Amino acid sequence: MIKSVFNAADVAELKARINKLTPQTAGLWGKMNVSQMLAHTNVSYEMAYTDKHPKPNAFVRFILKAFVKNVVVGPKPYKRNTPTAKAFIIADDRDFETEKKRLLEYTDHTLQLGKQHFEGRESLSFGRLTADEWNVLFYKHLDHHLQQFGV
Repeated sequence: MIKSVFNAADVAELKARINKLTPQTAGLWGKMNVSQMLAHTNVSYEMAYTDKHPKPNAFVRFILKAFVKNVVVGPKPYKRNTPTAKAFIIADDRDFETEKKRLLEYTDHTLQLGKQHFEGRESLSFGRLTADEWNVLFYKHLDHHLQQFGV
């Protein structure tokens, strides 16, 4: 069973894992450095909480809902080195402390808002999601990348 971004104990565990990272932590696979990974994981939260990322057009949303949604919000873990959406590609250098602080704040904010806030809330890419789908979206992605960096 997947852990929950709406459960204080699970969030404390995620934050402890994030806090084990250092600017020198190397990835076990993939191309991103640790600062880029933190920025990459922040994108999911940016899409939920900010207007930084545009909503895909209707055709792209149809394709995402038909072919990508179940991978993102379904129970199967992500495979290593899976291609990612353009908005999630972080090619430039990022400041480790800034990205880490943002991620910790996003995890706290999500916990504070709680499960009820996300029930039926619309995702930019996938339309309306249940709170459980939002949980999988946030938790599975972050867990995948924390594993990538050995924490």
